[in-house]
Amino acid sequence: MSAPIKERVILDVQSISITLGGNHILHDLDLRIVDRQRPGQVTGQVSALLGPSGVGKTRLLRIIAGLDSPNAGNVKGIDGKPLAAGDVGVVFQNYPLLRHRTVVGNLESAGHMNGLSSAEAKSKAEMLLDRFGLSARGKLYPAQLSGGQRQRAAIAQQLMKQKTILLLDEPFSGLDPAALGDVIRLLVEVAHMDELNTLVIITHDIRAALIASDTLYLLGRAPDAAGKPTGPAKVRRIVDLVAMGLAWDETAEHRPEFTALERDIKDDFRHL
Repeated sequence: MSAPIKERVILDVQSISITLGGNHILHDLDLRIVDRQRPGQVTGQVSALLGPSGVGKTRLLRIIAGLDSPNAGNVKGIDGKPLAAGDVGVVFQNYPLLRHRTVVGNLESAGHMNGLSSAEAKSKAEMLLDRFGLSARGKLYPAQLSGGQRQRAAIAQQLMKQKTILLLDEPFSGLDPAALGDVIRLLVEVAHMDELNTLVIITHDIRAALIASDTLYLLGRAPDAAGKPTGPAKVRRIVDLVAMGLAWDETAEHRPEFTALERDIKDDFRHL
């Protein structure tokens, strides 16, 4: 009998605690993302961190990105190695592009900052704009783009330097149903560009997270004696959509198991 395949750890968030202004935001939070594999296919990871507003999701994103320091705990990357500057890309909710540069100029600037020559930056920017359906918008400025186009440009900007981990803060916010479907397909495509690519989506949109992800992490507070959520937050539940047969399947959202799980998670939200 062959030995089981050891799962390769991509992101390991260990015992994170943080206090701000006397308020305990996160306490002893653990979160581990491993390489999810399918035989014969390139399969990146898409994990969603779900939780009510104000529970600490964006604060955790900032800690993983290295923008904030926790009071305790640490974050490690592939095979337990420390995350280096530039290993993690972040796309915040307002898609911060340089307003005085065109779309292609934004991408080329990111390439220059990451050590690419002018020719290399130009070539890679053109490739990414084409792949993200933005070739015709390359000479426009961010203010001339729709919200969905700005989002695609911001993601492409982060990919000017290969990053294993890409964090996205509320990427589904304010999108109409057609645009939402486009964004979900785009995120899955970005993840599957490389076996180790790992997207971490911070969201409170349960349905979109279920469609896009292979693993869900529910962040919440512990209930007090009266059952009211209180105190610092941590991961309260992990949902493995691969094991449930609901990952990597565009038809999954139409299955009764999907609907039942969505209802179950919504019920959980009342206690987070």
